[in-house]
Amino acid sequence: MVLKMIVDVCRPRDFLDRIMDRYIRFFPCLSDPVRRSSLGLKVALVMLHLVYAGLLFAFDRHLIEEAKIKPWYAASYFLLFVATLIQYFVTSCSSPGYVLEAMRAAIEKDNAFRKASKQPASSKNVSVVVTIDRNPAEKTVQADVTSWTKMVMDMYPPGTLLRNFTCSYCHVEQPPRTKHCHDCDRCVLQFDHHCVWLGTCIGQGNHCRFWWYIFEETALCLWTGIWYISYLKADMARAWWKDAIVIVLLITLSIALIFLLLLLLFHSYLVLTNQTTYELVRRRRIFYLRSIPERVYPFSKGVCRNLYDFCCQRGNIYNFEPLPSAQVLEERSRPYTCSDIYRCRCC
Repeated sequence: MVLKMIVDVCRPRDFLDRIMDRYIRFFPCLSDPVRRSSLGLKVALVMLHLVYAGLLFAFDRHLIEEAKIKPWYAASYFLLFVATLIQYFVTSCSSPGYVLEAMRAAIEKDNAFRKASKQPASSKNVSVVVTIDRNPAEKTVQADVTSWTKMVMDMYPPGTLLRNFTCSYCHVEQPPRTKHCHDCDRCVLQFDHHCVWLGTCIGQGNHCRFWWYIFEETALCLWTGIWYISYLKADMARAWWKDAIVIVLLITLSIALIFLLLLLLFHSYLVLTNQTTYELVRRRRIFYLRSIPERVYPFSKGVCRNLYDFCCQRGNIYNFEPLPSAQVLEERSRPYTCSDIYRCRCC
């Protein structure tokens, strides 16, 4: 027995593999390496938050005394801290809006309408099973291809080839603003990007939650940085190594704050113009956006309407946006004048 333990210690890789196998027996969900890395990233992010906030309260006695005098001040910070972590997990666990789910919902709604109207289904409709082979769960969706294809084709200009908006991986018709994510191996409605920190895609279903998470994270970093600066400016005796740790944490926190501020401003701009990161960066690769000038936002309905749709109409994550007509694009490409500003054309 002792000899076996010595051999395992001499071969650390095999020893770690055996420990991992034992953990997988108790936690089968950790057998997937993608899910395991995503879980490890979430734990690391929570630990970072606890380290940045916990060390400050551990080092700064003046902050603890101030919290006793003004409990609402520390309580506000604690509420923001908890709200940020909750928003992080809510966003990471929310669905970005997958095409297969939208197709299933559309078919169920169509079948319910047919039953309610008591109209028999057309004999031309074909029933087919759409399967993603690369998904371990092998989710199958029984879809009425004729009704789904017709609904998607109505969103594109007449004469658009079917192959232009058919996914070569999922083999399903993609509504406008949809892209296949190679990390999630699914087609996402209004695909923005795949967030590594959240472990999920950002799309139509969770873009609003993602924006609020960035906003809360930025406010938390700013508040924590102010407390760190106040600690360094305080005239009190303390060990030099505490100052060194606080300075290192403040530098990394400042870098993160700059990145979060730029990210918040960037996504605010996308919200106001009703764009996505993918549409902005890969505009020339999207076949229905190539002929549109770069300064024209084809899906923008005005600042106020864009904000309303982004904040108030995200309950229905399967809200499809058809491509605007040539007349609408011509109207949106017209430069603004003083009378347009007076009539609130931008809104």
